[in-house]
Amino acid sequence: MPNVRQQDSELDETDRRIAAALLASPRASWRTLARCLDLSERTVLRRATRLYADGTLRATAVRNPACFPELITMALRIRCRPNRIRTVADALARRPDTIWVDILGGGDEISTVLQLNGPEARNNLLLRDLPATPAADSWTAHSLLRVIPASFVWSAGLLSREDLATLRPDQIAPTPPPPPLGIDETLITALTANGRATYTELAHRAGTTALTARRRLDALVRGRVVRLATEVDLAMLGVRAEALLWLAVRPDALDTTAQALSRDPRVRFTAATTGTTNLLIAVATTDLGALYHFLTDTVGAFDQITAMETTPLLTTVKRTGLIRNSPPPA
Repeated sequence: MPNVRQQDSELDETDRRIAAALLASPRASWRTLARCLDLSERTVLRRATRLYADGTLRATAVRNPACFPELITMALRIRCRPNRIRTVADALARRPDTIWVDILGGGDEISTVLQLNGPEARNNLLLRDLPATPAADSWTAHSLLRVIPASFVWSAGLLSREDLATLRPDQIAPTPPPPPLGIDETLITALTANGRATYTELAHRAGTTALTARRRLDALVRGRVVRLATEVDLAMLGVRAEALLWLAVRPDALDTTAQALSRDPRVRFTAATTGTTNLLIAVATTDLGALYHFLTDTVGAFDQITAMETTPLLTTVKRTGLIRNSPPPA
């Protein structure tokens, strides 16, 4: 396991901008990053290589459940005994089907997003695994009806719109999902393990040529079959306040509200859900004051939002399918 920086440290300004660019465009070339950030290619290569080597940055990929009909995506809120919450969170993080695992607010609730492999896996979790966990007092389950992709182009507010347009040409001209091919599963599995694997490495894994691997990966990304992702502790980018917002929105305004909020630079994740609330967003801000202004000025401007619950994140155990190397104690 690589040596990991202390969780409470921050990167210098150059490293923060490099990390932000890789958050927005996980497979951007060193040349593209250098042009976007107005740095030399050598500087970008040297610094980014170090950030990946010491575990500050990790590259991966996440399937788009809309393109995999067998996947059932759910958000769970689990109330736990505070003295056992770390044990439950760690057990959830070890499951291969969990994407996010966060400990919330007062240290007695876990929020997790899962991609479950069909109804049987869902029922086993809800009807067998959770009831058999003595530390889990209660839980609510929310199906994710639609994930809004705009919020994935996120850079902690460190990059301009022009920078993002340079880094993310796939967002300018997305295409319909391509018909599946036999090599897709191998490519996606390899990308999940290392989102910046070279095309030669991907080709070797898939038993094809580097050119074919490159063309197929481009088709999968542009078609939003798979989302490339970079994992980093956001505190290193100056983010000190993260929260989940559970919003109740008038049904006739749900899509327009979700689309508008997903484009806010403080919003990292947006999804329409089932349950007593119908819109879930993840927010990351510099501090609690900035979170307050987001709630009052931005969310408060939407008359179609009729109710809101704010749950601050206490600590993150797993993000984008990757377990944090050394999470702080809850």
